[in-house]
Amino acid sequence: MNYNNNVMKEGPIRAVLFDFGGVLVEEGFREGLYDLARRQGLDPQSVHQAAYDAIYESGYIIGQGTAEDFWRILRGKTGIAGDLDSLVRAIASRFAPRPRMLALVRSLRRQGYITAILSDQTEWLDYLDAQLHLSQDFDKVYNSYHLGKGKRDPSIFDDVVADLGLAPQEVVFVDDDPGNVGRARSRGIKALVFLDEDQCIKEIESIVVGHPLPES
Repeated sequence: MNYNNNVMKEGPIRAVLFDFGGVLVEEGFREGLYDLARRQGLDPQSVHQAAYDAIYESGYIIGQGTAEDFWRILRGKTGIAGDLDSLVRAIASRFAPRPRMLALVRSLRRQGYITAILSDQTEWLDYLDAQLHLSQDFDKVYNSYHLGKGKRDPSIFDDVVADLGLAPQEVVFVDDDPGNVGRARSRGIKALVFLDEDQCIKEIESIVVGHPLPES
């Protein structure tokens, strides 16, 4: 599948959806696991992939399992040591906000666009929002933990678009996972892969109709 961000057809846009970790904030789940793995002499990428699989396998990501279930499966897959509290601290502390991305969101809202988060997260997103107050800049927050469905299921994009009362071609979606971008595009959404802040701001500016978006 071609993930070239420039192949999308032009058209009127009414809403912009953002992934959470890796787009609006630093990817704390990955970086926390990388750090735990390195400190225990394990391969960071293997541990992260195992965790990504375990969070689905346990049902935790869609609210059908517990953090304990996830951690038990991950320990079995990787041999990683430690308790659940250590894991949560290692991950939660690394979800640092990206101010330029949040400025982008606020600029879009001022121009009249609907802004929303669409994230594969657990209840951790609720805890992080209580600390960071990110949701105040968004019209909607769609979290797989509460939806009972994650972005591995392409129909989640249909559900979100329907909830917004829009057509797919009226929506832009930004994610750092090419697989999620591909699934969004398969449902008719204009989706782009997040590479870095400069690239994302420029591409959003080229897609939406309005005034130039902020550099900082």
